[in-house]
Amino acid sequence: MVKRSFQGSLTGIEQAKKAFAHKGWTQENLAFEVNLKTRQPIWRFFSGRPVERHIFIEICSVLSLNWREIAANPPEEFPESKELGAAEFLDIDALVQQVRSQRFDKIQDQCGTLQLLDVTRPVRIDDIYIDVNILEEIASLQWLEFADLQNFTSQEFDRFGLGEVSQTQMAGIAAVQTYSKLRVLGKPGAGKTTFLQHLAIQCNRGRFAANRVPIFVTLRDFADETRVAGEFYLLNYICKEFFTCGISDPSVLETLLLEGRVLLLLDGLDEVLHQQSISVVNEIRRLSEKYQKNMFVVTCRTAAKAFNLRRFTDVEIAPFSQDQIVAFAQKWFTAVTKTNIQNKQEQAFEFIEKLDLPENLQFQRLAVTPLFLHLACWVFHHQNKFPTQKAAFYKQCLDLLLGKWDETKAIERDEVYEGFSLPQKLKLLSQVASATFEQGNYFFEQRIVEQYISDYISDLPNASTEPEELELDSEGVLQAIELQHGLLAERVRGIFSFSYLTFQEYLTARKIVASYNLQALKQPLERLVTHITEPRWREIFLLTVAMLRNADFFVQLMKQEVDALAAQDPSLQQFLTWASQKSLAAPESAESAAIRAFYLALARTPHLTPYFALVCIFERDIFLDAALDNLVMECESNFAEIYECNDALSSALVIVQDAGLHQSLQQLKDLLPNPEQSREKIQTWWQTSYSAWMKQLKTAIAKHRNIQHHWHFSPQQQQVLQQYYDANQLLIDCLNSNCEITDVVRQEIEASLLLPIKELSKREWQGAGAWQGAEGVREMRGQEGKQNS
Repeated sequence: MVKRSFQGSLTGIEQAKKAFAHKGWTQENLAFEVNLKTRQPIWRFFSGRPVERHIFIEICSVLSLNWREIAANPPEEFPESKELGAAEFLDIDALVQQVRSQRFDKIQDQCGTLQLLDVTRPVRIDDIYIDVNILEEIASLQWLEFADLQNFTSQEFDRFGLGEVSQTQMAGIAAVQTYSKLRVLGKPGAGKTTFLQHLAIQCNRGRFAANRVPIFVTLRDFADETRVAGEFYLLNYICKEFFTCGISDPSVLETLLLEGRVLLLLDGLDEVLHQQSISVVNEIRRLSEKYQKNMFVVTCRTAAKAFNLRRFTDVEIAPFSQDQIVAFAQKWFTAVTKTNIQNKQEQAFEFIEKLDLPENLQFQRLAVTPLFLHLACWVFHHQNKFPTQKAAFYKQCLDLLLGKWDETKAIERDEVYEGFSLPQKLKLLSQVASATFEQGNYFFEQRIVEQYISDYISDLPNASTEPEELELDSEGVLQAIELQHGLLAERVRGIFSFSYLTFQEYLTARKIVASYNLQALKQPLERLVTHITEPRWREIFLLTVAMLRNADFFVQLMKQEVDALAAQDPSLQQFLTWASQKSLAAPESAESAAIRAFYLALARTPHLTPYFALVCIFERDIFLDAALDNLVMECESNFAEIYECNDALSSALVIVQDAGLHQSLQQLKDLLPNPEQSREKIQTWWQTSYSAWMKQLKTAIAKHRNIQHHWHFSPQQQQVLQQYYDANQLLIDCLNSNCEITDVVRQEIEASLLLPIKELSKREWQGAGAWQGAEGVREMRGQEGKQNS
């Protein structure tokens, strides 16, 4: 029986230490060369402790040592001593099983764990992997007219390319079974490498392609090693890897390939440097055409699809569905956190529940990608909530895409736009985001985005002034942004968008904030508030107010813009005056603005009054108004059910304390027909007396409670009132976010919410503290308006 682990002899260890010292490496360097995730096996090797067989042999190979001379009591029956060869196996199935057996530990070590971002220990792939789905149609290869995409809403943008409408998805493993030569495309962090590792492990265990030998190759490592030798022969590279597993006869690999018994998994075609990419692609083509009976799977970022792999079928990893997000979160909290199993499950459930809330829509948009879903789980685990400072989370995601993700995987990229610092990249992307978002474009033509890039490059020091050179540079930068960072994506041929709408919104807000924070430019904030009634700008407002060093000026601008919405309409001003009067009748302990909001909602949406009554935290009079409004609604909509109307009137009488109103309501109740009467008599009463009875009811309520007025707003006024209400809600949401606003400004805005212009002017004349600053804002903008006119 061959031992599964070896340890060095005393003389062998001394010999190995000399070879190690001659290399001038650290143990981390040696671990990297042996393709280990930690240096612990290296330390065990040099301290004479047992090390897994294939790792022991690999260490000796890297140090140019004969492993038999280093090992203590090397086994005579080790297969390499008999030099396993294809000639020994007349039965190809027996050869396959022997090779699988000798390579089992190597594949498990190579593909069995993942190193998740910011997690200090490897995670078993079985504990975290979620089956991926595949799109057979690549969206960026389709032909669509730009006009077909111009009117997309944000919801349609999120769904575009996800296969929800026309594309059919299939399971990842099913795609590998269907196409023997497959190239799997995907965005950064979409799970391409993890999918390939999962295939290797499943094959290694005999659960998939059990009659084949799995071989996993990181193409970046292959290119780096063969660059030194100056020859790109994938077969030789694999033979060296076989040697570390005790298979030294090249005919073994040749036989397996000729018989079509290999599952060759080639990871990261996009990670190969440009000057080596042609050689690597040609070698993949040559090998796949010479040994066409085998299964080949290559992964590559979608943006690098220009590498043409002849006779390969291109598919793309689909974004996670809701079910996949739930399954991933459950696995993540179980595998990564260190609490007990019950706490793990509870936190996973809470994460899923809160992710579905409307206020976390932006996190939902990002969670369709495994990389960002992992990051969201990580933040939620530490804070037990989603971050209120969304801008900080988005910045962390952008830092990942703009460099950190490649750094964690030790990927060296071609620097297409050499000299661009991280702030410059962010500035460029912010300009593109802002220009396209302001125009209402979620999608934009390639020539347009290249022009934005060209304009930015031309302003850089030492930039070329030659139009042709600028055009080539802008094309190169666009390709680099798409390939290296995945922030811009070609959605269909010649038409681009930001890969996630969330990033377009964040970068747009970032440009506005940078202009104010760094240059004290007020115009961007003034332009922003003109969009206060447009729902698609909502997130820009929330991000901007959160990122400003001091948001006083901005929220004052917002307040002025909100008040101006209804300022020119006398009917709306009368409506606001009525709501203000109702709030003045409330006790001093109640917040006037909240009471005004209550009455505005009560007048506009009487059908919601039962909910107001249930959650009402105000005093008895306000609860009474809600009950009376509900009474009118019941009598108007359900009079045929006389019991409901009678019950509603009885409930109101219990609450009423005013003697005059109580008497009026009691008289009206007495006028109602007896519910026990026949249907015909009730119908007769309804036809002859109902109209006058309802008029008396509304008159009594209006007289005693100053509600139930007939406002008769036109459709246009209703629209303005809805915009006014929504804009006030946005202003409140901004105030309640984690933003820097002085207390005096916050208090004045809250106190003056939903007031008519007349009362706002009165507050200013009375010298209401911080609002003198807002008056200055008004004067400044008024002067600018006069100059512009």
